[in-house]
Amino acid sequence: MIIDYAHFGDVFSFDTTFGTNKEFRPLAVFIGFNHHREMVIFGAALLYDETAESFKWLFESFLKAHGGRKPKSIFTDQDLAIAKALAEVMPETWHGLCTWHIMQNGIKKLGNLMKDGSLFLRDFKDCMYKYENESEFEEAWNKMIQTYTMKDLSWLNGIYKLKEKWANCYMKRAVTLGMRSTQLSESLNGDLKDYLKSNLNMDDFFEHFEMVVGQKRDKELEAEYNAREKLPPLCLKNSPLLKQASQVYTPTIFKVFQNEYDYASAAIIKDRNCSQPVHEYTVMLLEKVREYKVLCSPISRTISCSCRKFETFGILCCHALKVFDILDIKIIPDAYILKRWTREAKNGYIIDSIGKDVNGDVNLKVT
Repeated sequence: MIIDYAHFGDVFSFDTTFGTNKEFRPLAVFIGFNHHREMVIFGAALLYDETAESFKWLFESFLKAHGGRKPKSIFTDQDLAIAKALAEVMPETWHGLCTWHIMQNGIKKLGNLMKDGSLFLRDFKDCMYKYENESEFEEAWNKMIQTYTMKDLSWLNGIYKLKEKWANCYMKRAVTLGMRSTQLSESLNGDLKDYLKSNLNMDDFFEHFEMVVGQKRDKELEAEYNAREKLPPLCLKNSPLLKQASQVYTPTIFKVFQNEYDYASAAIIKDRNCSQPVHEYTVMLLEKVREYKVLCSPISRTISCSCRKFETFGILCCHALKVFDILDIKIIPDAYILKRWTREAKNGYIIDSIGKDVNGDVNLKVT
């Protein structure tokens, strides 16, 4: 887990199973994505309660075990105790809220607004996922409040105050890797639910937990083996940029990148200003209204886009790829290849919390 966290601990979800198993035994798990975008487990703990003090102890112990390295972002459910502990232990870490839990809470609190063909749920989802511009979000939110007459606005007002943690337009400021919920934890809970019994001692539980972690690692090894056996098919066989991407990225991430490259073929340059060292382009997709601003320096080969795909997910967007194409830049600059998404993501030495090298199990290496 130390090795996995060192490579992939930039973003993870944190959740407990308290209330989802009949013994009410709280199991806290830290889960993220590996370079194949599959589940990887960074740690777990059995807790006596879910108070802010317990979570603070847990987060401090977790960071100590991983050499003090803090994540860039963490996703949790809307728990006040967790939020308080995170603010004290990891104030620099961006804290996102699980959108699935928000939707479930919204249905419980405002179910009466979703009857008789009401479009309230659709409008609420749009506020959560659709709008990339903050002004568009604010306009849509205010319209939703005015459209649906509500006697009690307390829940909506409360969730609105936390909009930076769940609304798409505000989440562009954070590194999320595409994560929006704690559903990875729900998947792990399914593997562990039969072992969350009050009569099971701690040694037996964590023995089974290690077996489940081993199964996840076996799945990663299988993905590693398949990735080494053959390169993914290219939609454009003669593209140097796609050839490079297929050799550098894992197959799963290459599919995402290739999809962006496909969209780039449907992108047009609506406007450009090349009078300055840093060129500015207005890019849009055919049959789409939304425009994006791309700033690019042909000399240094640096680029940024208002959609912030690279900053949040870690791969170049179709708008940036369109600009690279018109500038005849046929190779992805090294600065825009995030190691955590590459085939070589797990190369390198890892140091533990006491300064010693950490080596993986040699029996698990792909031969």
